[in-house]
Amino acid sequence: MFQHAVVKNLDIIYSMQTTDTIMSNLSKMRVHIAPVGFEIDRIVIPAIKERADKVWLLIHDMASEDKAGAYREKIEKELKKNNIKFEIAKADRLDLFKIIKSVKEIILKEKANDIYVNVASGSKIQAIACMMACMIFNTKNNVKPFYAEAEKYAAFEGKQQSIGWKRNIGLPAYEIQIPKPELVTALKIIREHGGKITKKEMAKLADDAKIITVGAREENFEQARFASLDKNIIQPLADHWKFVEVEKVGRNRWIKITESGSQAAEFLI
Repeated sequence: MFQHAVVKNLDIIYSMQTTDTIMSNLSKMRVHIAPVGFEIDRIVIPAIKERADKVWLLIHDMASEDKAGAYREKIEKELKKNNIKFEIAKADRLDLFKIIKSVKEIILKEKANDIYVNVASGSKIQAIACMMACMIFNTKNNVKPFYAEAEKYAAFEGKQQSIGWKRNIGLPAYEIQIPKPELVTALKIIREHGGKITKKEMAKLADDAKIITVGAREENFEQARFASLDKNIIQPLADHWKFVEVEKVGRNRWIKITESGSQAAEFLI
């Protein structure tokens, strides 16, 4: 009798877990992200064939300069015809870091869903940015880049660059490490101060933001705070990431953001 009750309870638990798993999978949407260039089929057909629930169209942020406007209109018309929802995201198509940031924001918005990033539909810069975003922000292992192979390619300008769709080629999204959250916060503080801040002021702001820990008595507090800032913030940012450099001017030490730090800040912050 006891054994029967245990088995029955286990069956109930298993049934509940299976139901939860099925419901979780059903609630997930299949979301495509596709830069808009001079392609139609390589965006629309994969979305239809792979049963996308939604497509994010990444367009140039300057409409007056965007020569792909006519293609976008045709893409939207085809998606509507096939009952596929779409949303628009904007980024300068020539700015690698702004594109990465835009894709990052979409990934964060769609974090509960399965995300497929089309690296074949836009420019080379957009393709690189999309691939980098997949490698940096795939924290939930739900972001999958793919290359939409065309059936045939146009040999002249003024027309859609490729015709039809042959298959999707999955691409490996190897992880790219990014700085720890406290380092990103520190980078943000420096950036908000014009990219340059004294070490003294940085120590206070880092302490206020709780990105450093100072375990010292009052008489040694300032010295301990500087030591914690050096070890936990400045050294990693300067030596490992090359995002900041320290410069002595008179009696002050200034922490300055580097060009690499400025570029990283474009999409990390």
